[in-house]
Amino acid sequence: MKRHRYLLDPVCVLAIAAYLLGRFGLREWVPAGFWHDQFTDLWLIPAALPLLLGVQRIAGLRPHDAPPTWREIGLHLAVWSVAAEWLAPHFFAHCTGDWRDVAAYAAGAALAGGWWNLA
Repeated sequence: MKRHRYLLDPVCVLAIAAYLLGRFGLREWVPAGFWHDQFTDLWLIPAALPLLLGVQRIAGLRPHDAPPTWREIGLHLAVWSVAAEWLAPHFFAHCTGDWRDVAAYAAGAALAGGWWNLA
């Protein structure tokens, strides 16, 4: 079984770099659309999931260092989608729910999951 490297995983490193580029680079130059709104959402699961799984591993809630399973990816996708696109708009005035964000989360999760489970 291949050992997952959590924050040092190449997908995670790429996702964090792409998120930072999108958040602090592209968003300044592109007024609206995918590159402004959903590009950073695409990288949420590939960037955040390894960190969360690493914390779970340290806490003893994850008994192995294998790459994220499809079940773990799907669970985190569902939790993030509900939290960010349904709950947050109810509690924070500056938040809005958008199905395109969920589609971007899912696309990023599918790409990362493919890499983690098929590589």
